[in-house]
Amino acid sequence: MQLRLTLLFLFPIFVFAQNKKNLVPEFALGSFVDDYGISYTINDSLWIQNPGMKFHIIRWNREQQYLVAKNDSANKTDANKYTRIDYMTFNGMDPWRWGFCLTVYNAESDEIAERTAYVDRQNPKKGCNGYPFSRMKKLENKKNYSAFVNPFIGTGGHGHTYPGPALPFGMIQPGPDTRLDGWDGCSGYHYTDSLLYGFSQTHLSGTGIEDYCDFLIMPTTGKPQFSNKQYASPFQKKNEKASPGYYSTYLDKYKIRAEITTTKRAGLYKFTYPSSKEANVIIDLKHRDKVLDSWVEIVNDREIRGYRKSSSWAKGQELYFHLRYNKPFKAFGIAINDELQPGLKRAKGTNIKLYIQFETDAQESVYAQVAISAVDAAGALKNLNSEQDGFDFGKTVANAKLAWNKELAKIEVEETDKSKLTTFYTALYHALLNPNLYMDVDGKYRGLDNKIHTAKGFDYYSVFSLWDTHRTEHPLLTLIDRKRTLDFIKTFLAMYEQGGLLPIWPVGNEETFCMIGNHAIPVITDAYAKGIRDFDTKLALKAMKHAVNRKQFGIDHYAEQGAVMADLEHESASKTVEYAYDDWCIAQFAKMIGSDADYQTYMTRAQNWKNIYDPSTGHIRARNNGGWWKPFNPTEVNNNYTEGNSWHYSFSTQQDVNGHIELMGGEKIYQQKLDELFTTKLGLTGRDQSDITGLIGQYAHGNEPSHHMAYLFNYTNHPEKTQYYINKIMTEQYHDQPDGLSGNEDCGQMSAWLVMSAMGIYPVSPGNNVYNIGTPWFKKMTISLENGKKIIINAPAKSAENYYIKGITLNGKAHRKLTLNFDDLSNGVSLNFTLSANPDLNYLNGLVKPVMKITENLIVPNPIIEGPQETFKDKAEVSLTSALAGTEIYYTLNGTIPNQQSAKYTAPFTINQDATINAIAYKKGFKTSYVSKATYKKMTTNYHIKINSEINRSFTGGGNEALIDGVRGIINWRVGNRWQGFWDRDFEAVLDLGKIQMVNTVSIGALQDTQAWIIFPPEAEFFIAGEDMNFKLVATVKSPTEAKDYTIQIKDLMAKVGAQCRYIKIKAKNYGTLPSWHEGAGGKAHIFFDEITVN
Repeated sequence: MQLRLTLLFLFPIFVFAQNKKNLVPEFALGSFVDDYGISYTINDSLWIQNPGMKFHIIRWNREQQYLVAKNDSANKTDANKYTRIDYMTFNGMDPWRWGFCLTVYNAESDEIAERTAYVDRQNPKKGCNGYPFSRMKKLENKKNYSAFVNPFIGTGGHGHTYPGPALPFGMIQPGPDTRLDGWDGCSGYHYTDSLLYGFSQTHLSGTGIEDYCDFLIMPTTGKPQFSNKQYASPFQKKNEKASPGYYSTYLDKYKIRAEITTTKRAGLYKFTYPSSKEANVIIDLKHRDKVLDSWVEIVNDREIRGYRKSSSWAKGQELYFHLRYNKPFKAFGIAINDELQPGLKRAKGTNIKLYIQFETDAQESVYAQVAISAVDAAGALKNLNSEQDGFDFGKTVANAKLAWNKELAKIEVEETDKSKLTTFYTALYHALLNPNLYMDVDGKYRGLDNKIHTAKGFDYYSVFSLWDTHRTEHPLLTLIDRKRTLDFIKTFLAMYEQGGLLPIWPVGNEETFCMIGNHAIPVITDAYAKGIRDFDTKLALKAMKHAVNRKQFGIDHYAEQGAVMADLEHESASKTVEYAYDDWCIAQFAKMIGSDADYQTYMTRAQNWKNIYDPSTGHIRARNNGGWWKPFNPTEVNNNYTEGNSWHYSFSTQQDVNGHIELMGGEKIYQQKLDELFTTKLGLTGRDQSDITGLIGQYAHGNEPSHHMAYLFNYTNHPEKTQYYINKIMTEQYHDQPDGLSGNEDCGQMSAWLVMSAMGIYPVSPGNNVYNIGTPWFKKMTISLENGKKIIINAPAKSAENYYIKGITLNGKAHRKLTLNFDDLSNGVSLNFTLSANPDLNYLNGLVKPVMKITENLIVPNPIIEGPQETFKDKAEVSLTSALAGTEIYYTLNGTIPNQQSAKYTAPFTINQDATINAIAYKKGFKTSYVSKATYKKMTTNYHIKINSEINRSFTGGGNEALIDGVRGIINWRVGNRWQGFWDRDFEAVLDLGKIQMVNTVSIGALQDTQAWIIFPPEAEFFIAGEDMNFKLVATVKSPTEAKDYTIQIKDLMAKVGAQCRYIKIKAKNYGTLPSWHEGAGGKAHIFFDEITVN
């Protein structure tokens, strides 16, 4: 009998019994004890035959007591399968008699292709059942969780994931690139594409901005080409495969099969060519991003190294690579600006490409190792030599799968629905891709100060999508990956010490300042609250306080005024609520480490959400000039909110849910507002925002601010609605196809929501140790913690219909709460849910509700000053109100700071001249409000204007008279409400001067911000008329600059008139459809105007 297997290691790493006669080892994953009480540690990668490798015989060496490999004259290869021994038993009395289970797996799907039992050397039997040896026993095999992962999920729709291989939190992500730009090409790949440009070494998972895709390599045949349009190849989905640690596709143009696997810092490629004297690999350093600097060097006839500094999202990302082939290349060439430079071995520039060339037999495989480093070229070589000690592709695939199985095995679910298993384990896979390791094997890394440092006692990471991931991704890792979470925190503190700020959204060695808030703070606080404490807490508190007390992004205004004001900072409403949440996290952290003064300060600031809560609408609203931004529509997406509208932020009070309920008027009103959120039939209005997806009413699961909101019903008398909506979201917003995510993956957050919600628990307020109970998604889930304990979640009645909870036990005892604490879980627990198809309201309302309420240092919200927008003609009425009942408001009209000796507000009053109104609110037992300020200016002209074009309601300028109110719009058009916008339409207005008079010139101020689709009109026409309104053209003014000028600028379009008139008409052409050179190509342009000036 011949056993066809490949031996990866000639010497087994397990320990045999001292008594050789009693040796009965059984091969399986993990550790076990044999029939004689001898312990063994087994690694299944010891005995494995990989795709494309030769088969060998394995024989038992009786004298030396181990297995040896011998060549088999019947050697053959199988490119599509790998084989391993799952377990093996020896008869203790006769080592020549043995049995084992040999399993053949499909390499691409990881599914079992065939299984054979060999029981006796001379008498093989089939089937892995009914072994004749009394002591032969089958050990429970570890599940192959990676078989349930489909890396293509999220690569379609707007998920923005990539299908290429990566290790958990790995530094390199080699994989295919099918898109060069565009929002749905942020990862470099989209499932709907059919043209492949090549394989780059770094990819971002699910972001909304494009970057990475460094160092493209592309196998080709024939004459080398350097234009990506020329070297790109069509490919077909039926030939494309992906699983954790493995990717393959077939390049139709060249008849080349490309396969990729990886280690942490180094990728391994396998290119199988046809017979060719010109089998090439193109290496493109210019691919995708703007290149600031690059160089490449041919080291020898097998190795290449290089460097690129690029600008995209990160404005100065630096990366090195080292590339090694398994066979010498016969020719090479470097192209500068796409022109080949004969004989050149090293080149420097911003458009560097090269080719190497082999001669290949039919179906010959060429292997390439590539490692990266952000430190230097020597670091890339160290990484390569450390992690890729050969070109054993199958072994690398197998080790990658082992690494993934180790991570995925932390959560074991019991489920017969393969689609559901695939959806869940792919979500867990995506949650474990980021952040990314960002240091070399020797501990060196490039910090945010662009200097080289060495990490001591921790691993350094980058790619922290903290605005997204602080909500669920990091709380998940705090539960299942505590060691790595500690490394994240130490990374944060290193970034603070080296870059001067806790991270916001670092990409590589650059802080991008993308998104809002300072959300490293809740990650640190949440971890500390859950027992991860081995870091410098004093330094952490110092870093937190620095982050929220700097002059950037309206933070200074927030600290001075208790809210970010729309006339000073864009996205002011969103920033206010998120800054307040960060402040709460600082307060919690300060309290836990014994800093009471800081606790008091930041608990006060944590209530600043109240300063933008409007009791008349029940919504979070932007504040402008002392009052509310007008007009207001909660469905309108505009510059007052970050990727959303008022609905998406009006429940962003996770630190003070019960305070919000109280201010709103009670639990019933709050619950009704939540109902409206999920059931309203009104759609989105305002600007187009591609991030807002996965809508249920106005709840938007496709973007992160909504993620906690379905759990808020737990705080009301209707927790069954939490269970209903959580089950609905898990079931409808996730599935196992490429478009199986309802929005951007966002570096694990979208998937982490599913993983934690499937457990039946969720961290509504990261920063404390409390989880809200939702509803489990599986009949059984076992979570293995790093301390060796297990969380076992049972829901035996779970089905598509059964998701309402009618019983909870914790370690066999009734659990009468809608919450669990981290301490309930961390030492291992059996959590049992009894589920039914109908809610038992009596039972559910008997459970203790969660409570999240700030009860100390309660504040009086800032008073609201309601009056004209900014200007008025003759007189204006002003009123003062407060969101809190029982307050007293005092005010001044001359700009001085009021106190309780100032005028007390009792009723609306009238102003008829310029005024600066300051107001302050008092209530006994509460902290006095901040000062609210409004400035009103009386108009000096008596002009009237009629706008004959529809004004974009997101940019009204405050009303029709915005163009003649004497207050000019500023270059930062996102703040205040001074510019009038006209989208996808021409502009026409008629100005009435009131009487015939001499006009020398007339001008209208226009703004251009091409990046934001705001472009000067190609031309504006000016007409005049007398009392008869018989208009005649007096001037045509062309655009003062070309549309391709991306400088944000204001220009006056001026016409010389030199005539008597009463009426002036201005007409301006809209630029129209954005052209192909614009990233918004196909979209419609805006015109922005303010102000009309007549001389």
